[in-house]
Amino acid sequence: MSAKTIMIQGTASNAGKSVISAGLCRIFRQNGMRVAPFKAQNMALNSFVTREGLEMGRAQVVQAEAAGVEPCCDMNPVLLKPTGHRSSQVIVQGEVWRDMDAREYYGYKKTFQPKIIESFERLAAQYDLIVIEGAGSPAEINLRENDVVNMAMARAARAPVLLAGDIDRGGVFAALAGTMLLLTDDERTLVKGFLINKFRGDKTLLESGLVQIEGITGRRVLGVIPWIELDIDDEDSLSERLVDLRGGVNGGAAGDGAAVVVRLPHIANFTDFNALSRAMPVRYAAAVSELAGARLVILPGTKNTVGDLAWLFESGIAAEIQRLPRSGTPVFGICGGFQMLGGTISDPAGVESSAGTVTAALGLLPVDTIFSEDKTRTRVTGRISALSGPLAPLSGLPVEGYELHMGISVPKDDRLPPFSALLDTVHSQTKTDGAFFGNVYGTYVHGIFDSEAVVAALAGIVCGGAANGTVQNSGAYKEAQYDALAAHLRANIDMEAVYRIIEEGI
Repeated sequence: MSAKTIMIQGTASNAGKSVISAGLCRIFRQNGMRVAPFKAQNMALNSFVTREGLEMGRAQVVQAEAAGVEPCCDMNPVLLKPTGHRSSQVIVQGEVWRDMDAREYYGYKKTFQPKIIESFERLAAQYDLIVIEGAGSPAEINLRENDVVNMAMARAARAPVLLAGDIDRGGVFAALAGTMLLLTDDERTLVKGFLINKFRGDKTLLESGLVQIEGITGRRVLGVIPWIELDIDDEDSLSERLVDLRGGVNGGAAGDGAAVVVRLPHIANFTDFNALSRAMPVRYAAAVSELAGARLVILPGTKNTVGDLAWLFESGIAAEIQRLPRSGTPVFGICGGFQMLGGTISDPAGVESSAGTVTAALGLLPVDTIFSEDKTRTRVTGRISALSGPLAPLSGLPVEGYELHMGISVPKDDRLPPFSALLDTVHSQTKTDGAFFGNVYGTYVHGIFDSEAVVAALAGIVCGGAANGTVQNSGAYKEAQYDALAAHLRANIDMEAVYRIIEEGI
């Protein structure tokens, strides 16, 4: 029997669709339903590798965790990973399709619709309920013809729609009414109610507006959701972690002795640092002055290693990163950040630059990276090697995570020690990973800081012997956050009305 459905669309990007969908997944799970998330097309640089070695967007991973189910790429059959202002790597059902510019993809994306429906139907056959998330706004009338993710998906899945608006931005009533105005008659029939999200203040001041918007649109506001501070993995760079240059509740300012993550223009998978930021000050830096006082500098992952490397040199940050290890400050690179720490980056196939290009990197690790069109996507578990230097307390600690990169990094000297020894759990192969030399360390493993032991050791190094916060089990911490989100939504949404809408369908 096919699953029932409910869909969350928004009046704009960052209206809170992903978080609301995650909270609903947790509520339905708590109520005994087998529930799964689904988003036909996602655009994000924060991604994840499934147990099968396939890639999907981080938002649907969060929603799957909230639903208590294993993430799978059918939950996000099309993922776009921007590589520049107008181009993206297109990933279909977990595997790289190819890079496309925006115009090419716009004309092509309807061809992915059978794959999208195939993925949705596989989920619908396994679960009681599918919580579907839209993308951006359904009122982008210039994009309606080739829509696969908003109203086209609602029709295909026979999903009633709840439309969410962000009141924190202002103009929420105009956004709700304007969106309804720009929908076609048959699209409007799919919208069953509104959610007003991110409210700050006295709800009674909204009452007259709630009555008026129902009169204007014929749709009731089913919930006014107050602003709440939760620590849930972010979908992408709209995250306030990056906007206000704080890495979490501890945050900080330049000169405070924090761990500093370089905010690369194409930063990817910065969720790597969420657990770290709960135990010690972590902040993001986009200028040389913001590196001042850092006790640890981290170069994160990126979707454009060569482009972001050029930015490092142009901004002057590269010269400072090259200087810091000589003064005793450790530098740590993850994935693309690890590649940048090496000697050269060669691109024989033209993956990121002109075919045959060789780019000089930071020269802090004696390794050279060679890009290829094949993408490494795998899950790994293992232990950190016997390290020397300031990060020696990490030696022998367990690690678990995933690799997601184009190309390989080859040591210039076979005697160069690896950063860790790993088991590739997807392919059942043992291997070594990364490298360290002096005060510089590099790894391809995302999720390395989700380990309590690693976080505790790093916090001790950065904070001078004691964690300046709480080192928690990441899994238990996430579960508590999802429960808090569910309780918040239950208290502020008419869930009885939501259940009626689900049962009635369209």
